[in-house]
Amino acid sequence: MAIKKYKPTTPGRRLMSGYSFEELTTSKPQKSLTKGAKKRAGRNNRGVITCRHRGGGSGKVLRMVDFGHLDNLNIPGHVASVEYDPGRSAYIMLVIYKNGDKRYHLAPEGITVGDEIVTATKTKVKRGNRMQLQHIPVGYEMYNLELNPGRGGSVVRSAGSSARVVGVDGDYAQIQMPSKEVRMIPKTCYASVGRLSNVDHSLIRIGKAGRSRKMGRRPEVRGKVMNPCDHPHGGGEGRNSIGLKYPKTPWGLHALGKKTRRRKDTNRLIIRTRKGKMLVK
Repeated sequence: MAIKKYKPTTPGRRLMSGYSFEELTTSKPQKSLTKGAKKRAGRNNRGVITCRHRGGGSGKVLRMVDFGHLDNLNIPGHVASVEYDPGRSAYIMLVIYKNGDKRYHLAPEGITVGDEIVTATKTKVKRGNRMQLQHIPVGYEMYNLELNPGRGGSVVRSAGSSARVVGVDGDYAQIQMPSKEVRMIPKTCYASVGRLSNVDHSLIRIGKAGRSRKMGRRPEVRGKVMNPCDHPHGGGEGRNSIGLKYPKTPWGLHALGKKTRRRKDTNRLIIRTRKGKMLVK
């Protein structure tokens, strides 16, 4: 995908870049597969802010994407269009199956209108086809990966990402994740062949604050420039250090590097961490 650059007519435009959208084939979504998106502005079911710096932004019409593909097992379908989805970084494709069913799926890089795809336990290793991990050859790229059989794809779903099969041993397949972590996943889980579309997504430069506001992001303020009553990093004369042994969140907890994720349940499935450390089995 090509990146569109703008002429420097204003300071905000000078370094701004955007999508050319040359891969897309239509601008109107399938109405039966869309629904309105309710704005939550970072709040939970009680209205309490749980994620700061969210709010505002342009309205969205969400596309209902099928991550499992199992409702049309062994039924071939053809790609009717490649479309934009405001709910994710990768593009999506509208697939019409032989039984008349229409579904949105994540679109791989290089997919074109008219291509035929199929989901089966074992099928041809072809871009867009979906099959069990035990039948995907070693070294092939794949996306929309299941972690539990029948649950539907839950990882490797962002633009340009892909995972690889390293090997199959017993009831598990060894998968190299986009982070370079190697972990074991049940070999009966499904994955789609290929790399996800919109590869150049990470190269886009927003350019100005107003564009971020349209994306639903509100301004962030460093704790260091606040008052002591507002943040543990605040206070002091001029550009002083934070004056603490370790960085803290606004509520006094560890920040910036503190490990907060529990890995007890999944450590047994990790062969090599993303930092290259081999875990003892």
